[in-house]
Amino acid sequence: MRYKLFGDNTGLRVSELALGAGNFGTGWGYGADHDDARRIIDAYADAGGNFIDTANSYQGGQSEEIIGEALAGRRDDFVVATKYTAPGGARGGILATGNSRKAMVTSVEDSLKRLKSDYIDLLWVHMSDGVTPVEEIVRGFDDLVRAGKVIYAGLSDFPAWRVARAVTIAELRGSAPIVGLQFEHSLVERSSEQELLPAGKALGLGMVAWSPLGGGMLTGKYRQQGATGRREGFGGNVFQPENSALRTAILDTLIEVSRELNVTNSEVAIAWVAAKGTLPIIGPRTLEQLNNNLAAANLKLSPEHIARLDAVSALPPTFPYTVLEGARPLYTGGRVDLFDAPTTTVA
Repeated sequence: MRYKLFGDNTGLRVSELALGAGNFGTGWGYGADHDDARRIIDAYADAGGNFIDTANSYQGGQSEEIIGEALAGRRDDFVVATKYTAPGGARGGILATGNSRKAMVTSVEDSLKRLKSDYIDLLWVHMSDGVTPVEEIVRGFDDLVRAGKVIYAGLSDFPAWRVARAVTIAELRGSAPIVGLQFEHSLVERSSEQELLPAGKALGLGMVAWSPLGGGMLTGKYRQQGATGRREGFGGNVFQPENSALRTAILDTLIEVSRELNVTNSEVAIAWVAAKGTLPIIGPRTLEQLNNNLAAANLKLSPEHIARLDAVSALPPTFPYTVLEGARPLYTGGRVDLFDAPTTTVA
């Protein structure tokens, strides 16, 4: 496992594959029990992994509890990211949920107890509630960072325009910076490439992609009669079904590439996400799944294979890019071919 800096604005070194802990626990009726989850964490650490991503709400709080017990005596060797917004553990109700500063503080205190830790390396807002001003979120992050309870702050599942506003407000006010961005990204869910991924690159954020396997669909196992798993386990949530000709073509091409390389579908799908500049979050439920997912770190796709996968999964461009691409001669004075534009994304 190799290590990467978490974005352009930190010196934090994280492993190239993050370990998602949504399957740690059985509080949702589907997942890995305590012993199996512990084995997964140990095997991930043995492979060089150091970045674990969980949430206060995962498995009703069991995920954080399992991580807290598993990291006893070695807590400082890991970057532990958790989230607030949804109900966590026994907490629920109108005041303990959402993006408010009160919900943030309440959730962090509970998470610290479950994690058996004095600090959280990276605190994510789990998702935008659409009503809490980003000024309040930024102030809450700043207070917790200054108190030493949180080291880094990030936003998960937020619209790109709100991400840009939060980053800018924190910068102008001298508050603890927003350094991370999390979103869904896979061969069957590429809409994050239209705004979120370019915004993250331009703002120098550390970006992590959840569900790089489309909730398991890209493994191809659901084409087998009677196959079970994420599709049934979480009631179909965060599962991308093979429900269109486009998705069938994507999976067919993925299988072709995997066979050519003599690797699994999962390895190729995860390696494709990594090639786009994000850190994939793998979410294994078993040790076998973990080992298969970790193998993606050793796979480097050729430009030709990436191009084939890009082409079959491409989304049609959206406004304003439909206009801007055709207008390039207008805003370059007719010298498109003579203009050496920067290759980096600008904000």
